[in-house]
Amino acid sequence: MGRDERVGRRAVLAAAAGGVAGMAGCGAVSGEDAVSVLAAGSLQNALENGLPDRVDAAVRVEAHGSARAARLVADGAKDPDIVSVADAALFDGPLRPGWHAEFATNAVVLAYDPDSEGGRRIAEAGTEAWYRPLLSGAASLGRTDPDLDPLGYRTLFALELATDHYGTDADLRGAVPERDQVYPETQLLSQFETGGIDAAFTYRSMAVDRGYEFVALPAAVDLSDPALADRYAAATYELPGGKTVRGAPIRYASTLRRESSAATDAFEAHVAGGYLADFGFGVPENYPRYTGDVPDAV
Repeated sequence: MGRDERVGRRAVLAAAAGGVAGMAGCGAVSGEDAVSVLAAGSLQNALENGLPDRVDAAVRVEAHGSARAARLVADGAKDPDIVSVADAALFDGPLRPGWHAEFATNAVVLAYDPDSEGGRRIAEAGTEAWYRPLLSGAASLGRTDPDLDPLGYRTLFALELATDHYGTDADLRGAVPERDQVYPETQLLSQFETGGIDAAFTYRSMAVDRGYEFVALPAAVDLSDPALADRYAAATYELPGGKTVRGAPIRYASTLRRESSAATDAFEAHVAGGYLADFGFGVPENYPRYTGDVPDAV
């Protein structure tokens, strides 16, 4: 496949991503049986293209960064049937449901554009030295806002953990991030697809689902291994509301806020997770795992 063909494919995918993002919050689906889901941006594709075939009711998905989604519900700006976030810690503030289900896992990876000079430098550096082109400015980076999105603060955690793992002289968390690298989660994909940036920190599920080339980070860095929970916890970030989140194995969580028959069925199909593996998520054998006062109907 030539460069022009690849660029054309990126443009098509970017347009599709933009169209999906626009549809997610437009409320095009209506009716008493429509189930509304407010979800992490990284879940959007799976929810819109994997979940509807498993439920009878129409599903209306609105996607945001998880921290923002949790605050929208906590502040009363949104009133969805189901809330699904990319970090279970967000259900201990700003949103505090009486119960939730952990239903999927993930890992942070560094996706790169193989057609750009910066992307090729990252590919050549590989798992042991991917950070060097970012430090030197040889590759342009995109990431999400840590104030709005768990992927944003997990990117900072990964950089901090990488400093310790590789024993670098530079503090990667302090040296790599710059404000002009930050994009909303849905726009980050468009920037990457159209060649606006050479590389982006993203979830493995997003990279696999969209066919991105990526560098897999070591388990000590990618926040995927429950056995390394204590190590991950050394990294922290303070959200705008004052809540401090700690590094932890990535855990997606969901709660049902309205126990209608349609919403309950959709929730159960959502957290059952069979379709999620097709979209690059990890689904451990003991998931979904429930915490709190779970309703009898679930």
